[in-house]
Amino acid sequence: MTLIAPRPGILDIEPYIGGESAIPGVNRVIKLASNESALGPSPRAVEAMTAAAATIHRYPDGSCQALRRALAERHRIDAERIVCGAGSDELIALLCRAYLGPGDEMLYTEHGFLMYAIAARAAGATPVFAAETDLTADVDALLEKVTERTRMVFLANPNNPTGSYLPAGELARLRAALPPAVLLVLDLAYAEYIDAPDYGDGFALVDGGDNVVVTRTFSKIYGLGGVRLGWAYGPAAVADVLNRVRGPFNVAAPAQAAGLAALGDDAFVERAKAHNEVWRRWTTEQLRALGLTVPPSFGNFVLVRFPAAAGRDALAADGFLRSRGIIARRMAAYRLPDCLRITIGREDEMREALAVLAEFVAR
Repeated sequence: MTLIAPRPGILDIEPYIGGESAIPGVNRVIKLASNESALGPSPRAVEAMTAAAATIHRYPDGSCQALRRALAERHRIDAERIVCGAGSDELIALLCRAYLGPGDEMLYTEHGFLMYAIAARAAGATPVFAAETDLTADVDALLEKVTERTRMVFLANPNNPTGSYLPAGELARLRAALPPAVLLVLDLAYAEYIDAPDYGDGFALVDGGDNVVVTRTFSKIYGLGGVRLGWAYGPAAVADVLNRVRGPFNVAAPAQAAGLAALGDDAFVERAKAHNEVWRRWTTEQLRALGLTVPPSFGNFVLVRFPAAAGRDALAADGFLRSRGIIARRMAAYRLPDCLRITIGREDEMREALAVLAEFVAR
């Protein structure tokens, strides 16, 4: 055995495994496993990234100044309190690294994003989950789990993989009841997909105190998952801490260029959103017509619950889909072993996936 041992607890971490992109022996694959944008990136973003390639011998702007200014103007927030990162995953990890340590607890919801627990454990802290009600975060259940060791709460809104959300009033109630020394992190990766009148973007909560941070990403509706670009908005003190612990050039120049161009292409984003609304509704209706359980979703995916019977369950359905070249996402790691998550793809992809599932159900 090697004498070079990692810090205690590191080897207890189950590595995050992303959605697969290939099936051995299958040439044509329909990937509906990673909540990627059905329409891909804006052509403007591709053009900007291509142009940026000519100067990749230069270091990027370490402060992402142009991108932060554009984000601040778009959302009417303070650019000085925006921190950009290599995807919101990096910012989640940096927050845990900066504010958690051995003996601390990080609180999240029962079916919350796996990276929260991974990042907390990597910092030496203990992740604790609170039960959800009808696949939705429960503020009272979260508050019941708060202890003197709780230092951070992560809440995805809308949540992946359940697709549910908490209204702005519930977020405000959660924040008001949390101890002031507990940092509430609102992960709004899917915020662009939701139009519910009671939904809140969290910025007012950030501006109203010292213990709320909002994280956002360019990986979903903007279709830039491959470039790794995200951002956080928080109190000045938290932004200062993140800038102290992040790498000096943590966001590549081509990523900054692509993000700036994507942010300016409103028409493309609206097309992506409209496409998602049409095909998410159609997919939900078709799945329910097959007798499958599909809760309402406010993201670019649906969660599908299968019967428990052998040969009819989620594992069998996943195997049947894969045999036809379609990759969905198994949900056992999210404490939902009877479910698959299916990303909303292009029209042809959704029609083919539903035809295969109809064949599976009819067997």
